[in-house]
Amino acid sequence: MHFSAEDLIPHRDRRLDQFLAEVLNRSRAAVQTAIEAGGVTVTPGKGPGTKASYRLRAGDAVDVREETLERPVSEAPPEGEAMPLSILFEDEALLVLDKPPGLVVHPAAGHDSGTLVNALVHHCGPALASRGGATRLGIVHRLDKETSGVIVVAKSDLAHERLASQFAARTVRKVYQALCRGHFRRPNGHCHGSIGRHPVQRQKMAVIPKGKPSTTAREAHTEYRVLKQGKSGALVECLLHTGRTHQIRVHLAHLGHPVIGDIVYGRDRTAWKNQIARRQMLHAHRLGLRHPLTGKEIEFEAPLPEDFSSLLAFL
Repeated sequence: MHFSAEDLIPHRDRRLDQFLAEVLNRSRAAVQTAIEAGGVTVTPGKGPGTKASYRLRAGDAVDVREETLERPVSEAPPEGEAMPLSILFEDEALLVLDKPPGLVVHPAAGHDSGTLVNALVHHCGPALASRGGATRLGIVHRLDKETSGVIVVAKSDLAHERLASQFAARTVRKVYQALCRGHFRRPNGHCHGSIGRHPVQRQKMAVIPKGKPSTTAREAHTEYRVLKQGKSGALVECLLHTGRTHQIRVHLAHLGHPVIGDIVYGRDRTAWKNQIARRQMLHAHRLGLRHPLTGKEIEFEAPLPEDFSSLLAFL
């Protein structure tokens, strides 16, 4: 698996293990084991034996021997479960879905079943990429449990590899819609605040002020425009130019307009006139990418879910 110098441009100064864990959808531990085994080569000049803590530089390229990333043979894949899927597109390489709010993407602590991966195993059988490991079959990128909208699934390892490269190079167009608190003073704008771990509440992310030392802060860029402005809230469209953890939620809260229903970065779930948001009102509205086999530009759009539309009407 090869990541060219061009692919790595957006990831300069990142730790090698952090970069690979993100784009390969693996744990840091799994990536570090592969690096220690000599399965990762950084060129020019570094070769096998590069440390996990190495920070990517201009001109670097990275090669990964996939066999060094194998998961333990004893790890069993999740059981297939019959669950309804809202399919936007499907062929031999891809499955594109409209994920409902409340659905966890893959098994993790506290969620051993009832996840999207369980549904994928039932729907696709063996036709799912295994590069992400047994518990993440087919998963190329993730959406938070409460976030609804477009998610793409890889049905082969080749499709997974090529899609992961697109996400790493930031050529995938990701457009979200959010219901936000307050009245925006400007109809559109940009937020360039770097995002890292909150200095006190480590389970949260935060915008890190310029000049403040942080080992986790990474450049982040969100472009937004107000689609509809109400008295106490707005419908906002966000275009992601980077893909940091909780990026839209953190940036909108930093601007003073947290996503309605977001109890981590906002306030309580009451929206307006005692209307309750049962979840964070964030929706992955459109996703554009190149087909991993044909190279054709394709785009998918998921309609607003019922709870989102209902709350929008009140705002």
